[in-house]
Amino acid sequence: QVQLVESGGGLVQAGGSLRLSCAASGSIISIHAMGWHRQAPGKERELVAVITSGGNTNYLDSVKGRFTISRDNAKNTVTLQMNGLKPEDTAVYYCYADVAAHLSGGYSRRDDYWGQGTQVTVSK
Repeated sequence: QVQLVESGGGLVQAGGSLRLSCAASGSIISIHAMGWHRQAPGKERELVAVITSGGNTNYLDSVKGRFTISRDNAKNTVTLQMNGLKPEDTAVYYCYADVAAHLSGGYSRRDDYWGQGTQVTVSK
């Protein structure tokens, strides 16, 4: 019932910037938190940044001061601006959203939804 579509990954040199975007669509009633996780090869998935519907943010310590998360509640989008990228930021980045959505039969449910992932590669 809800789809998240990401864009903006790619290859960049260390010190460069990338901007990731994610758009949610479908039978959405409301979106609570939105954010980004990442998973590097051989490592656990980790939370990179999260933003609430009220605009409160939280970041992984290693990205504080370099990454900025923002959202447009009217458009159901979330963006991650990544500056000062480092090789250790290389990973697949996944958008997620905590969404209350309509179900068939007049029901609704709140659940986490995920994007398909976008590769970010930072070269030395």
